[in-house]
Amino acid sequence: MHPYIEFVNPHLGKLLTDIGLDKRFQRGQGAYLYDHTGEKYLDCIAAYGALPFGYNPPEIWQALHDLEARQEPSFIQPSLLEAAGQLAARLIQVAPAGMQYVTFANSGAEAVEASFKLARARTGRPVILSTKNSFHGKTLGALSATGNEGYQKAFGAPVPGFRHIPYGDIAALEKYLEDHAHDTAAFIVEPIQGEGGIVEPPAGYLQQVQELCAEFGVLTIFDEIQSGLGRTGALFACAEEGVTPDIMVLAKALGGGLIPIGAVLCTADAYTEEFGLKHSSTFAGNSLGARAGLAVLDLLTRDNGALLHSVRVKGAKLKAGLEEVARKYPQVVKAIRGRGFMLGIEFVNSKDPYPHSLLGVMAEQEMLTPMVASYLLNVEKVRVAPTLNGASVIRIEPPLIIGEAEIERVVEAVERAVHLLACRNTAAFLGHLVGYSRPDLASSAPEPAEAHRVEPQPEDGRFAFLVHPVDLGNYTDFDASLAALTDDQLEDLSSRWNDLVEPFVVSSTRIVDALGRSAYGDFICVPKTAAQLLAMDKREAIEQIMAAVDLAARRGAEIVGLGAYTSVVTMGGRQLLPYTPVALTTGNSYTVVSGVEAAVTAAEEVGMTLSCVTGAVVGAGGAIGKALSLLLAEQVQRLILVGNPARPDKSEYRMLKVAVEIIKHLRDLHQAGRRFAPGSLGHFAAQLSDVPSDDASLGVWVEYVRSVLASDAPLTITVDSRAYLPHADLIMVATSSLDTLITPEVLKQGAVVCDMSRPGNVSERVLQERPDVLVIDGGVIALPNSPDLGWNFGFEKGTAFACMSETMMLALERRYEHTSIGADLSLEHLELMRSLAAKLGFSLAGFRAFDRPLDPQVWERVRSLRKEATA
Repeated sequence: MHPYIEFVNPHLGKLLTDIGLDKRFQRGQGAYLYDHTGEKYLDCIAAYGALPFGYNPPEIWQALHDLEARQEPSFIQPSLLEAAGQLAARLIQVAPAGMQYVTFANSGAEAVEASFKLARARTGRPVILSTKNSFHGKTLGALSATGNEGYQKAFGAPVPGFRHIPYGDIAALEKYLEDHAHDTAAFIVEPIQGEGGIVEPPAGYLQQVQELCAEFGVLTIFDEIQSGLGRTGALFACAEEGVTPDIMVLAKALGGGLIPIGAVLCTADAYTEEFGLKHSSTFAGNSLGARAGLAVLDLLTRDNGALLHSVRVKGAKLKAGLEEVARKYPQVVKAIRGRGFMLGIEFVNSKDPYPHSLLGVMAEQEMLTPMVASYLLNVEKVRVAPTLNGASVIRIEPPLIIGEAEIERVVEAVERAVHLLACRNTAAFLGHLVGYSRPDLASSAPEPAEAHRVEPQPEDGRFAFLVHPVDLGNYTDFDASLAALTDDQLEDLSSRWNDLVEPFVVSSTRIVDALGRSAYGDFICVPKTAAQLLAMDKREAIEQIMAAVDLAARRGAEIVGLGAYTSVVTMGGRQLLPYTPVALTTGNSYTVVSGVEAAVTAAEEVGMTLSCVTGAVVGAGGAIGKALSLLLAEQVQRLILVGNPARPDKSEYRMLKVAVEIIKHLRDLHQAGRRFAPGSLGHFAAQLSDVPSDDASLGVWVEYVRSVLASDAPLTITVDSRAYLPHADLIMVATSSLDTLITPEVLKQGAVVCDMSRPGNVSERVLQERPDVLVIDGGVIALPNSPDLGWNFGFEKGTAFACMSETMMLALERRYEHTSIGADLSLEHLELMRSLAAKLGFSLAGFRAFDRPLDPQVWERVRSLRKEATA
């Protein structure tokens, strides 16, 4: 592990590693960086403006070496600071007219803090006004002025005394001052919002700010930390409007890329004796920083400001090149903003340009721009970065010294990245993270795809259903471009991806039932595979799933279905009950009903007589397996219950309890008038003698059933599937295991297997090696009126899993109550779902096997081979 991750910041280190920004730079020269392998990168971040002349500028180093040669002292507070005085005089000389004093600091945030103290000391008022979406630093006061609560909440910011108004809105400022000027010391504003997304205010805004604040007696603070000292092609961005604030803060570029230094410039009227005598800093105004600052000003003003003129010209060329890219790809790039070498590329932050693509999820969750930065760094060797507050914006802030060739390189690199996005080629765009070498780019991007759109109506029932990638194949189901990756590459990409994103809406749909009633629903993805959910700390898994439930509730769902392992890891939803704001269902009741219907139908299709069949349920101890066992027991001659071999003792007891319920259920049916075929399991149960009373304890019943099973009973419990499954004609598989459990060797001649597990537990080898065996997927339902679900989930249009269908039926019926929760599925509710399906128009879909439609020839082949075996 790199020492930065181990000893400095493990969380940021992991994030940088996940998104491919974990370079180890070991040398910098001019506009270029070199990593530990010697790879060369064009740097267009310039430390957010702190590297005006690139890395290791010789003129700044020479100023420091000259200081060393003179043995000039550095930290000599309190005294008349020679270097600091010279730098202050030089700053006042080049600053907007009217500035008089300079207070030095060690960083931009510290300079901002000093400016607040200066304003409060001058006015005697407590409040600092700033703008929304602004950025002024991360110390507590500067953070309180920063207009983004995402950075504030964890640190108790904003502290009292800070307020925010919209940026660029002079009417909002006027209204605020009319109401609050009496307690407001100053208004701090950026001439161009940097971290806010390179946002320029309307022309004349700064002049109006200064005039309006002066009218109300409120000081103005212009934050030029990022925009100042040449970044826009002028020494100060505010000077381009001819405006002088009361206070101006500088930092970043003032240190020349070598020494941290900040400065607060102010007018004579803004300065006070109390501030001058009570504000100080051990390191501020040190000789190293001051000598570096003097060298910076010399370079910026040399040859009558030739470098500043160059920034204006080259910046215009760079912006024009980027605007041409935006013109070609308007579905990807929304705008190009800024001036000089302070530019921003705003990307479309919506999934609409990227239907059925992970790119759309990244865009919607503000992860697209970090991935653009990753692509440009790793593939194009151009280093850029997103802005902190404007998550849809990539900043282009190169050192002021870059040349024409580098500008062309940046534009071409950005165009290639944008082209890949327009092509919706996720594999090519993210392939660098996992070692995928993409083929040559397509000559042209496809036409923007039409997004599937459906909106809720007032009369709709409301539901949501949680899904997640059960296995790697689900990624390519959702995003076809990922089929180009190997399994190892897809595994690597998914492990990175799943740690970065929050639950998201995959698609939305409207269901209209046979009675004409409608329900609107969202399919929400929990971005974890089955294996990841099982491996997670239980608390983390619940938090992840609850985040998806909360998203569903915010979008209007009244009942939420728990798909696949979101049910498994929450004990059938029970562990969510204390937290959920809406009703929950696992959908397991209709899964059971439809699964048994499919298995029985298939068995009869191939010529089986159920009352003469030996059935088996693999996973009989689970909620679905137990209910399957109860229903199957009504029809078969013999039944084998197969439990979890990893926990044989616990499994045996759980299956004994299932056996108790089977015996009780069959006897209840018999007493209600049901007649069972002689020799069947039902007939056996009906004929039992010395049966405990109904009110006998579970322990009494378990011991009774144990003694019954010890004889030659048509009911068997086991954890040894290999020993018993070869006797089974009809097998139903319903486990939460990720393993392949059913292989060709354990199957009886002519067996029918209904695999209800996701991922499936039946080996695809059965297809090749056992042509006599019929394998079907359980729980696939034809929906009424064949709606478009917005994503096919691996099915044909108008079909869905039974668990999804139960959620839809409950919403159509407006039955917003917890349903099918926990390990016990009531027979009454199983019957309810059977009747609702018939009433509302839900029915079995065509048979499938291994997530593909079943070839009709398979039926004839199995029937023929069964006849041969019988003969």
